[in-house]
Amino acid sequence: MDGKRTERGWRGTPDVWLEAAYDLLVEGGVEAVKVMPLADRLGLSRTSFYWHFQDREALLAGLIDRWKAKNTGNLVARCEAPAATIAEAMLNLIDCWVDPQLFDSRLEFAMRTWALTDRTVEVAMAEADATRIAALTALFRRFGYAETEADTRARTLYLTQVGYIALRSQESFAVRLGRIPAYVLTFSGQAPTEAEVAAFRARHAVRSDG
Repeated sequence: MDGKRTERGWRGTPDVWLEAAYDLLVEGGVEAVKVMPLADRLGLSRTSFYWHFQDREALLAGLIDRWKAKNTGNLVARCEAPAATIAEAMLNLIDCWVDPQLFDSRLEFAMRTWALTDRTVEVAMAEADATRIAALTALFRRFGYAETEADTRARTLYLTQVGYIALRSQESFAVRLGRIPAYVLTFSGQAPTEAEVAAFRARHAVRSDG
């Protein structure tokens, strides 16, 4: 614990509790997200939790809001990012699949698992899927694809990524980078230019398998 956490009377912050709850969620599922394990992990008292949250349900609602803002919010933003070609637009979107700061696949897997046993989360997941597919469809429509083709390409792209997440597919970053130009061609019908691929790689140059 750092000095701040051991100060007398320090109760943490809502973000501190949410971050610890996130860790428990992705490690052990929603059943692992309980007040006492959180307090033990943070080295704080159980009563400190209730300074920030009315109850466990309020904390879980905070996790749902965090997931919506990060995964759905960033995916929609990448779909709407400026692009001169559909291939460049695809690469903007694929930023989400290779940068966990934009789209958290571990959180997405945990949320989809949680949705299997919680009707509220199931509804939120269905809404998120619909919002994301609509954004992807709009992306294709922006580049002149007819409605049915735009919808089909959007679903092909999205369901492929959901499959990656559901199967917890593991591949090195180098392998995924090598496949991305072919994915762009598969999803859009247009291959990216060397310059577009180079710009994408430059954005992710700091990533490594380590």
